[in-house]
Amino acid sequence: MNLNTVFFLLITLRLALAEPTNKKFPENFLFGTATASYQVEGGWNEDGKGENIWDYFTHTYPDRIANQANGDIACNSYHKYLEDIEMLKDLGVHFYRFSLSWSRILPEGHIEKINQVGVDYYKNLIKALKENGIEPYVTLYHWDLPQPLQEKGGWPNTDLMVDLFADYARLAFTLFGDQVKYWMTFNEAKQTCQLGYGYGVFAPGIQSNGIDSYKCAHTVIKSHAKAYHIYDEEFRKTQNGRVSMVIDSDWFEPASDSDKDIEAAERKIQFTFGWYANPIYHPDGNYPQVMIDRIAERSKKEGFEKSRLPEFTSDEIDYIKGTFDFLSLNTYTTSMVKWIDDYPIGNVGYDNDISVVAYQDPSWNSSASSWLKVVPWGTRKLINWVDKTYNHPEIVITENGFSDYGELDDEGRILYYQNYLSNILEAIKEDGINVTGYTAWSLMDNFEWLNGYTEKFGLYQVDFDDENRTRTPKKSADFYKKVVATKCLVNQCED
Repeated sequence: MNLNTVFFLLITLRLALAEPTNKKFPENFLFGTATASYQVEGGWNEDGKGENIWDYFTHTYPDRIANQANGDIACNSYHKYLEDIEMLKDLGVHFYRFSLSWSRILPEGHIEKINQVGVDYYKNLIKALKENGIEPYVTLYHWDLPQPLQEKGGWPNTDLMVDLFADYARLAFTLFGDQVKYWMTFNEAKQTCQLGYGYGVFAPGIQSNGIDSYKCAHTVIKSHAKAYHIYDEEFRKTQNGRVSMVIDSDWFEPASDSDKDIEAAERKIQFTFGWYANPIYHPDGNYPQVMIDRIAERSKKEGFEKSRLPEFTSDEIDYIKGTFDFLSLNTYTTSMVKWIDDYPIGNVGYDNDISVVAYQDPSWNSSASSWLKVVPWGTRKLINWVDKTYNHPEIVITENGFSDYGELDDEGRILYYQNYLSNILEAIKEDGINVTGYTAWSLMDNFEWLNGYTEKFGLYQVDFDDENRTRTPKKSADFYKKVVATKCLVNQCED
């Protein structure tokens, strides 16, 4: 992309966005940034670490990743974590959200074999964060299942995985819980289940759309609940921490004000966010009723003996609901939703179960990612929907960010952050929503899954052609640093 095109896109972006608010974030509002283990650590087979599904996937099917890239070295944070902490310190952020590599701690996935070098890596990282006044926000699972567990069926194998995840969670609480006060069990399980076991485009590459993808979700939700109860019963009294599960969603805007389009948009968000959130965050528990009814009806017509959506028992519903201390929300963009007649019975699949059309307005401004359009007002609407639907929980935005091609003068990212944060602040100040924290994705450019290193989300540029993986602050790092320090999005805010 040439400079004239970049300049034109920035001018267009500025014209399309509203003026950001001059209000201030509350004094106790927390700002952070985030990464994930496979995306930044590297050291994929060093010091006793076992193979995970992304190691296996990228090595076995390199052509499925842009430029045949992988996370073998990535940002080399396994060796350069102290440099990462210097960047965090310079930003002045209150917390750093990162994930543990299950395979680095438990090379075979089970607690009979613990890799002490891997344990020490995370202990050293956490200790250095705390010494620099940065709170660790730790995700137990960010998509990188130990490969030996996948060979036993992976997440659709409920009988195996719930107990193994519980063992892993208990071990993490035991090892790190004296220093870690914020735990997220899973990150964006919809991507694990629908992309990994439904469409089969993410690791482990299983295509079982509308069958194993639902079994996977069922397992993940039960695993989260068990981990929460373990923390609640065995660790909370002494460690005084908090536990959540990260769920992601676009905002889904009805294509018109017709009743049918409004119904379609609600159905889409229930199948996207409600699928995972309702059992945990809704006072009634269980899957959204629209999912239960539609999947049961279509399964019967398709000749299945029972619904493809697994059922929770009444005891399980009671056990799962309420297993959170705050609601973790990842959100990046917005889609429009239009009602259509149901897809004909035939091909079994998640999208057929929903039977709506979702699309993005071509006039919306773009990022480097085809799926990520810049629609700040959608985030305010989503936050309001979450607040209303789930009985006014405390909400922490655990990911939000913008992709480009790695420019240091990343004005597009600054405009994205400024305008999304403005809408989040309006939700707090004008709508009375209890949003208490915001996490910029990402601290630095990293491995972006199927897109390899072609799309960049970082506040810091990483030179992947340099064996030193040199980090360089972008213009957006200076902007975010100022926001964190002043709680203000513009040059001068009203007190």
